[in-house]
Amino acid sequence: MKKTWLLAIFPLLALAIAQHPASRPAASASPAGPAGALQHIVVIFQENVSFDHYFATYPKAANLPGEPAFHAGPHTPPIAGLSGKLLSDNPNAANSGNGPDGSNPFRLDRSQAATADQSHAYTAEQRAFDNGAMDLFPRFTGRKGPPPGWPAPTGASAKMLSKGLTMGYFDGNTVTAMWNYAQHYALEDRFFNTTFGPSTPGALNLISGQTNGVVKTANGRSGIEDGGAGSLSDFSDSDPLGDVCSSSVHTVFRMGGRNIGNLLNDRNITWGWFQGGFDLAATNSNGTTGCDRSHHSAVTNLTPRDYVPHHEPFQYYASTANPLHRRPRSVAMIGKTDAANHQYDLNDFFAALRAGHFPAVSYLKAPAYENGHAGNSDPLDEQRFVVQVVNFLEQRPEWKNTAVIITYDDSDGWYDHVASPQVNGSRSPADAYTSPGVCGSGIPALAGIAANNPHAQGRCGYGPRLPLLLISPWARPNFVGSAITDQTSILRLIEDTFLKSQRLGQGSYDALSGSLDPLFDFSHPQPQNTGRVLLDESTGEIAKH
Repeated sequence: MKKTWLLAIFPLLALAIAQHPASRPAASASPAGPAGALQHIVVIFQENVSFDHYFATYPKAANLPGEPAFHAGPHTPPIAGLSGKLLSDNPNAANSGNGPDGSNPFRLDRSQAATADQSHAYTAEQRAFDNGAMDLFPRFTGRKGPPPGWPAPTGASAKMLSKGLTMGYFDGNTVTAMWNYAQHYALEDRFFNTTFGPSTPGALNLISGQTNGVVKTANGRSGIEDGGAGSLSDFSDSDPLGDVCSSSVHTVFRMGGRNIGNLLNDRNITWGWFQGGFDLAATNSNGTTGCDRSHHSAVTNLTPRDYVPHHEPFQYYASTANPLHRRPRSVAMIGKTDAANHQYDLNDFFAALRAGHFPAVSYLKAPAYENGHAGNSDPLDEQRFVVQVVNFLEQRPEWKNTAVIITYDDSDGWYDHVASPQVNGSRSPADAYTSPGVCGSGIPALAGIAANNPHAQGRCGYGPRLPLLLISPWARPNFVGSAITDQTSILRLIEDTFLKSQRLGQGSYDALSGSLDPLFDFSHPQPQNTGRVLLDESTGEIAKH
């Protein structure tokens, strides 16, 4: 069976690569590196950004007065971004199916950092792709306007009040830090959401490559699809069953099977998920505590709760969950197994490192106001968080053996012009990419959790293109990688680095994942003066080398 589906997949991958615009040969892949080169992998897992939304015109920024300037280096490689007719005569402006909301892509400036959340449901994103034409984003994923209380935009900015807002993008005068990291480290422009859909599927794919295998639900089954052979697949943002902060009225569920945490535990590799607001005993400066800990953003003028249960993937698995949010026995136990079960507050990450206990694998999740999710966060609050973390790590003695990956759980429905290769089809009521009820070929190539489920429905992929940045002394400087990769490529990197390339199996997408190795150069690390690029957290500009 394995040989059969692999043979079926290879022609699809070859076709997708051949048809990919501006495809470039990748640098020759290195192995996971010489022994000891990578001792720490940190994944900063942000929210809801498509590649074009942040990198559409990279490396060219408008550099308007009053905004942080960005000027690219002379040898910056090109990317698969927006130019020519994609900017001036875009299919989303021409397709009458978008009605009056049809729009060409347009620049959002720093004053427009607060935007409405776009539709990013599993079905809506497939419909926006329109069988690969990429021309129905305003109709199916577009949502109107800035957050409540913001003044109505005028002129060209009035597009923010139409569903054409989905076509908006930022450049290096707003997402300045991200562009500066791309200049000094490595950017991947063929990195895709593993499947279509919102945050929870993206988070589950990050740690297991599998959204099939729901074994228990409560409060109904909204957002849970029949995966075939008696199995169930998640394709929506339902909370984890048992988490004390989860919804008491909406669907909650638990996953079966194994995730990367189980594999790391099997080999006594230290690891942890660190999320803002997870410590329910802490009290914020505004007096909030428990599940209601919150922060106010001056950019969005909103005060969202810090902890979002459906953003915490390990909570869906009984083997790695900490449903009562128990605290670690001591700082020295962070990364090891005790009552906290490797699930921690974001503050615990910094405490652990300061005490000399840097886990081998760390996943960082910002509090909601800093996670980049339109509608409750924004690029400027996100920039502050990311820069604070990276600056902190770059000044640690362990930096010489560290790799930081910045990426996202889903695209939020923001426009991206690159159609993803469809390597795993699906046929279910939730699918709509190719035709109603069908995504891709309609034939799943990957199995579900159940032993009698060789083809799991409801997990079509790859989904939308997302940004991925690699920040490390071992990153190729000012490099753009173009190998087809996805969220489970991060799984693969962890597996290759710490687990002797063991794969999760059980139908995980890690069996198909492309390698992130071309982003590394293990032959020589960057020298100290360029291997540590400290940025200003407010502007994203270079503070000092």
